Amino acid sequence: MKYVLALLTAFFGIAHAADERNPEALVKQVTQEILDALKTDQKLAAGDKQRALQLAEEKVLPLIDFEEATRLAAGRAWAQATPEQKTQLVSEFRKMLVRIYTNAIRPYEGQTIRVAPVRMKPGDTEVTVHNSFVRGGGKPVQFDYAMHKTDQGWKIYDIVVEGVSLVLTYRSEFDGVVKQEGIDGLIKRLAQKNTPAAAGGTSVGAR
Repeated sequence: MKYVLALLTAFFGIAHAADERNPEALVKQVTQEILDALKTDQKLAAGDKQRALQLAEEKVLPLIDFEEATRLAAGRAWAQATPEQKTQLVSEFRKMLVRIYTNAIRPYEGQTIRVAPVRMKPGDTEVTVHNSFVRGGGKPVQFDYAMHKTDQGWKIYDIVVEGVSLVLTYRSEFDGVVKQEGIDGLIKRLAQKNTPAAAGGTSVGAR
C-alpha cells in the first residue's frame, strides 16, 4: 500500500523516555532530534541499517505503545488470543514496524515537520497532534498522531496519514490471515517476515 512507508516514518518520527511535557512540546523537540540526526549522522546518510536501528532504540521505541497498536491492528483476534499469543503478537508486530522503519528512513532526509498547536483541557488523557511533512517543491503531507497518557507518560498508539490509519492498514490483512490460519498462523507469518533470510512468500508486512 502506497502510504505504508509514510505511515511508518510518521509513526517513528517522534519518541522519548517517559515525559510529563505536553504532547505538542514533546513532538516538536524530539522530531527535531530525529531530523537533525538524519542531517548530521554520516552512517545514516550512508544507509547503515544498524545505525538506523540504534536511532530507533534510542529515540523512538520508548514512546510507542506497541501493545495498544497491536491490539487495534489485530482487531477481533486480540480478544480471542491467549496471554501468550498476545505477547507474541506484540513482539512480532514491534519487530515488523522497526524493520520497515530501518529500511525507510533514508528517503525522508531533508524534510521538515510543522506541528500545529494542540488544543487540550486539563485532565485530558487522549489527544490528537496534527502535523505536516514539508519538503522543498513537494506538497505537504498531513498526518495526525493519536496519543494517550499512560503511567509512563504520553505514548503514540496510531497515526493517520492523508486519511490512512497505520493500525487499520494492517487490520484487514491480519483478519484475513486469522480467518484462514488462526492466531498462531498470524504469529507465524509475522515471524517469517521478521526473519532476515525471509524473501517473497507471505504478504503480511511485505510493504
